[in-house]
Amino acid sequence: MRWISPVLGLVLGLLALVLVLSPSRIRPPAQTASTAKLPHLGIVPDFSLVDQEGRLVNRAALLGSVWVADFIFTRCAGQCPLISQRMKTLQVVLHDAPQVRFVSFSVDPQYDSPAVLAKYAADYTDDQKRWFFLTGDPQAIRKLVQEGFRLAMGQEGTDAEPITHSGRLVLVDAQGSIRGTYEAAETQAMDRLLNDVRQLAAF
Repeated sequence: MRWISPVLGLVLGLLALVLVLSPSRIRPPAQTASTAKLPHLGIVPDFSLVDQEGRLVNRAALLGSVWVADFIFTRCAGQCPLISQRMKTLQVVLHDAPQVRFVSFSVDPQYDSPAVLAKYAADYTDDQKRWFFLTGDPQAIRKLVQEGFRLAMGQEGTDAEPITHSGRLVLVDAQGSIRGTYEAAETQAMDRLLNDVRQLAAF
């Protein structure tokens, strides 16, 4: 019966290994812990707009994807070129994350038709499957910006920027929850945005 002791030892060793590898004993990935620290700043309400290629884009179409939003208009000679350049940089840097989307809402929808937006988009991206430039009903967009994203937008302004609007980029998670806002003019804010996108997209 001398074989009993080695077998028992093997069994006990396997049991110990199972306990060590038990899910309850494994620490969650650092990304999960970091993601949990990002605030929940509200839910993006439903919307239905048209992009630069005439495609219908709504909130449901973006569920399941982490996305970054900005607010621009094509006639803007103020902060819009910088905002769009920031988005372009993010798209290039995140080339290895096809699940991440980019959404630019026009705050001048009466002028920014899909054709006008298509021309503007061509100056910033070669991948318009991931970056949507949206236009639609002016009142719907105003309500979405002010009440949905809780950002400023108005008609008073300067000659260079007759429509006043926020220069912030907004990070939205795969469930449609707003997780952060970042000032496009601040390099450090853009660094934080990139880091937060990577955390939410889990790569």
